[in-house]
Amino acid sequence: MESSTFDSVVQGQATGAGAGPGVGNAVTSDAVSNAGNMADPVLPPLSPGDFTVYNRLAKQMDYFVSCTRNGSSQGTAELTERQLIEEGLRLTRYLEAHHSIEETYIFPLLAKKMPQFRAAVNAHNHQHQDRRHHRQSEMEEDHQEDNKEDKEEEEANCELIQQHRAIHTGMEQFEKYLRDCRSKKEAFSLPVLKAKMDSWGEVLLKHLDQEVEELGAERMRRFWSLEEMVTFPI
Repeated sequence: MESSTFDSVVQGQATGAGAGPGVGNAVTSDAVSNAGNMADPVLPPLSPGDFTVYNRLAKQMDYFVSCTRNGSSQGTAELTERQLIEEGLRLTRYLEAHHSIEETYIFPLLAKKMPQFRAAVNAHNHQHQDRRHHRQSEMEEDHQEDNKEDKEEEEANCELIQQHRAIHTGMEQFEKYLRDCRSKKEAFSLPVLKAKMDSWGEVLLKHLDQEVEELGAERMRRFWSLEEMVTFPI
């Protein structure tokens, strides 16, 4: 990569809110085809008012994307070691909360009509079932194995959940390093920090842009009515 993902995400040196699919721009025909049915009918253009209604969720998601990309208005050279550590830990807390809200509340709502989110909900539910079954007796080991296979199949078929898992795997190592630096168990090194961010940062940036695209007006209108979009509890 020409510039570190750490600079792009944590320190706000990426292209910012204007990067990726801009809110207010229609989703490309290729994106719609890849996300949905190749035989989807061509729909008439939306009026500006209807576009605003259908694009509401994408606009809200883009706000969160912008906050993540522009984690700080300062460059890394202007931050102290302590500030860099705290800024990195703040990012991990933000992403953990964001993904938890998505998988617990937002994806289940979208899953009522959108297949790609239905797969995400099923994968998320299997994860929680595994946690409950782990506490049960050994008599149910066979049932646990069946659930594990189902969960792995669901996750394999759901790109959003795959991205969440990839992000969190890298983020756990990133967070551990920052906490060890804060407690002086490890010596802080900016190159090491950037390397730990770059190991999952590209997936994060792709994921953020994709979520905005999935919630864009041209995508949402194929599944939801105007009335439903107005009353959507988000």
